[in-house]
Amino acid sequence: MNIEVVKSKIHKVSVTEANLQYVGSITIDETLMKAANIIENEKVQIVNINNGERLETYVIKGKAGSGEICLNGPAARKVQVGDVVIIIAYASLEFEEAKSFKPWLVFPDTKTNQLIN
Repeated sequence: MNIEVVKSKIHKVSVTEANLQYVGSITIDETLMKAANIIENEKVQIVNINNGERLETYVIKGKAGSGEICLNGPAARKVQVGDVVIIIAYASLEFEEAKSFKPWLVFPDTKTNQLIN
């Protein structure tokens, strides 16, 4: 039996841009992606702390160190610049493996979206 577990989480980052005129997705600073072990085109869930919206999309790599968090396409209607979101990726694991699995959890500075040492 497989179950879904949290694989990666970027906890509380601020939306820096909402670009309605784009094909779709979320652009994430490459530094945050690497820290959270999230790859380009991976499916993620976005949870908006400000308004309770939850949506799924895929990841586009943003410039490393930029702090960029941009919701693109239709997802741009679900956020405002400055909203704080949580980005979550899941994995399907065998039940026994899931019991000992440790996810990558990243807690950046919410104002700058930069990693805290």
